Amino acid sequence: MTALNDALQWRYATKKMDSSKAVPQDKVNRIIEAARLAPTSSGLQPFEIVLVTHPDVRSKIQAAAHGQAQISEGSHLLVFAAWDTYTAERINHMFDHTNTVRGGTNEGWENYRQMLLKSYPQREAQVNFEHAARQAYIGLGAALIAAAFEQVDSTPMEGFDPKAVDVILGLTARGLRSVAIMPLGYRLHGQDWLETLAKVRRPLNEFVTEVK
Repeated sequence: MTALNDALQWRYATKKMDSSKAVPQDKVNRIIEAARLAPTSSGLQPFEIVLVTHPDVRSKIQAAAHGQAQISEGSHLLVFAAWDTYTAERINHMFDHTNTVRGGTNEGWENYRQMLLKSYPQREAQVNFEHAARQAYIGLGAALIAAAFEQVDSTPMEGFDPKAVDVILGLTARGLRSVAIMPLGYRLHGQDWLETLAKVRRPLNEFVTEVK
């Protein structure tokens, strides 16, 4: 078994975190970098991460998340916020940024830009948001794997009131909507009922179908 698979076997959705232990900032940075490097449709990266460490703000978010303790017990909270829609400005910004980084452009790339500009901004905002949210979940998955690799505990959460979190963090004014949150911390040994239970996943023969 590889080191990465060992880390994934080690991780679980931690229910009780040790509030006396803070995740080192360099580990947090690498976890966020993994999410930043995650693939997204057309390379648009239509989501952002809000890193919350302020205790009062995390307490407010906890109240909007059915009181889930990890939000306050962990030292860091990642909020994955997707674009509320695709706009020409957002699409052009990413294409222009790509051209700057790569030092030029080409006809095929610019034709692809025009195709997106003629398609995405014309769709309903909710359709665009749902598409952007799916990209945010790719980043969430990358962050979860990175956290496991760093031996940092984490818990992916959808059980919260997105509208309330949007208000707490001022996301609406920025054209963002929260879709998932992820506390980071360290498990409180002996206090987490889930810690000692075996990891349960469907066997490979039920999970994979090979088409030859």
